[in-house]
Amino acid sequence: MARITGPVTTLVLVAAAGCTSTARHPDETDNPVPAAERGAAGVGDRLFPTLGNGGYDVTHYDLKLEYAPSTNHLKGTAVITARATANLRSFNLDFAGMKVRNTKVDNSGAAFSRAKNELTVTPAKTLRKGDSFRAEVAYDGTPRTIDGDEGWIETDDGSTALGQPVGSMVWFPGNHHPCDKASYDITVSVPKDESGDPYDVVANGELVGRKDEGDRTTSHWRSKEPAASYLANVSVGYFQVTKGKSAGGVPLYIAMDPREAKHTKQLTRLVPRVTDWAARNFGPYPFSTTGAVLDHHPGLGYALETQTKPYFDSAPDEKLLVHELAHQWFGNSVTPKKWKDVWLNEGLATYAEWLWDEQQGNKPARDTFMSYYRGTHPESDGIWDFPPADPPSAEEVLDPPVYGRGAMVIHKLREAVGDEVFFRILRTWTKQHRHGNADTGQFIALCRQMAGKDLSKVFDVWLFGKNKPSRP
Repeated sequence: MARITGPVTTLVLVAAAGCTSTARHPDETDNPVPAAERGAAGVGDRLFPTLGNGGYDVTHYDLKLEYAPSTNHLKGTAVITARATANLRSFNLDFAGMKVRNTKVDNSGAAFSRAKNELTVTPAKTLRKGDSFRAEVAYDGTPRTIDGDEGWIETDDGSTALGQPVGSMVWFPGNHHPCDKASYDITVSVPKDESGDPYDVVANGELVGRKDEGDRTTSHWRSKEPAASYLANVSVGYFQVTKGKSAGGVPLYIAMDPREAKHTKQLTRLVPRVTDWAARNFGPYPFSTTGAVLDHHPGLGYALETQTKPYFDSAPDEKLLVHELAHQWFGNSVTPKKWKDVWLNEGLATYAEWLWDEQQGNKPARDTFMSYYRGTHPESDGIWDFPPADPPSAEEVLDPPVYGRGAMVIHKLREAVGDEVFFRILRTWTKQHRHGNADTGQFIALCRQMAGKDLSKVFDVWLFGKNKPSRP
């Protein structure tokens, strides 16, 4: 996510309130299910205790959606392919709002019940550990937003879905913790507008097909590489599309609201250039396509690194574009195991901005570091509030220490090991954990291994230290 002030705290506070409620399992009083055969409501994330679910791993989401922009009504069928990691008499899915019409498991009817954001599904027969299964959920209604800034967000000509940290659960049921990544097929059918003109639909990955069905248009998008659910996106509206390839051969797809067309040249020049620049520094581009969605929704107040096509509410400057594209490596391909490790996303993406500035012959990264340390940088407020790797609560998970001080940790690492080892560490990190999950401990272990020396002064002081260091 882009660096923002003010709205972040409110957004996350409301999201956390929905996530941290402890719901009674419906089977505790009705048709008791042995505890060992229930999928846990949560994966044990300290910051979001009930986010995600235990007992299974999702491998694929097939989402078929019908959306009416005029009424903001969504009708969906989610087919979730997963593998049981325990014997399961029932399992949970994260899902907030809308009406569940029915559920199936392996094409047989399944019982379901709801308690707040937990949808509990009880199949006709026990799922055995190691079995693959398909859960199907049919639902409809008006998808909600969380504080107006997260979830399914209406725009003046359609909508967009933005899910960090928990908003994806408002538009499809699933295992909505970053540790359970999956591939996606997203098919969206939208009626034409009053003038008979079709809406455009943009989502993650590659466009498989688009059909004109008379009074409707249906678009099918596919993401072959796994994604955390908070990075899934659907944007509906009117877009001008630019396709092409970067100099390095990466296909690109840029969708732009016509009202932002004056920025076409800038964006179509920068997206491929920044993608190739990042590949030289961080390793091969991890996805089959790059791009961006430039909407016209400036009241939103932030951008998000939605996988393969970062979403911008208005035209981004160079550094913001660098930040969100750097996330394709740091956060999207290599995703945190727990939300407390999100500094690995935001600290590295923020440091990518410093590197870009330096390598374009502008401000050296050391000077940017010092402006944060001295408090003269406009984004340095609050960076000493807590250690970057230890956000105190869900409300603070995307606060300034995770960004600015996280980037300072990365710069101190670079100073300690030298440029040759530093860039080798980054490229090794993105290679070893490509399309996977990793945590702070693994990052520190890799740094120590590749540097061949003790780096405790870097991490103990800058990453885990509670106070501002006395010397830079």
